[in-house]
Amino acid sequence: MAAVPMKAEYGPTLGQLLAPRWQRASRPARAAVIAAAIALLLLAVAAALTLENAKFHEGGRVPFSFSYRGLSRVPADPGSFVKVQSHSADGALKYSFAVDPILLPPYSGSLAAEIPIYAASYIEHLRRNSQGFVLRGEGKTRVTNTELGYQILYTSTVDGRRMYGRNVLLLPPHAGAREGVALVMLTATNASPQVASPMEVASTGVLLRPLKTFSFG
Repeated sequence: MAAVPMKAEYGPTLGQLLAPRWQRASRPARAAVIAAAIALLLLAVAAALTLENAKFHEGGRVPFSFSYRGLSRVPADPGSFVKVQSHSADGALKYSFAVDPILLPPYSGSLAAEIPIYAASYIEHLRRNSQGFVLRGEGKTRVTNTELGYQILYTSTVDGRRMYGRNVLLLPPHAGAREGVALVMLTATNASPQVASPMEVASTGVLLRPLKTFSFG
């Protein structure tokens, strides 16, 4: 490619200044410079990808999707759909967002009346399977303008670290729905000064995005 014409008073260009040194440089020195330039380019690309939102989509019987940032995919627990997490510099769990399937028994009334009944057995399951589980509250919650759920607030111990937990039970908004999901959200008790109780989990920080972008379909 031909160089863009430039008036003499604006020269010399950076390329013209560096050309003699580049020509005098040894092959190993040139190779080192090229390698460093490639490394910087890859680092810039990685940084750009980190700043972009990632998106997860699940098909099948209960299709859903959500986006996230600042979290990384990790192997999901057996029977779970997906899990994304963030860890501290020492490797300790800091934030976790997982989506598990739930199945309500057959019912004839409204979902609003049925979901608290199901939540009672769900809480007992958590109590049996979560170390140091302490229930802190439960009740209806609005996830988005179109998604209403039922939340269970608790504290527990995960991998030796005390966590605030907030699980939101969601079902597709159609009559008689039985298959849905549990959004399992955990925040280490010392992860953020803005999260001082289970109720504040996913109210700010990296868990807010996956919760607020979650949708069925």
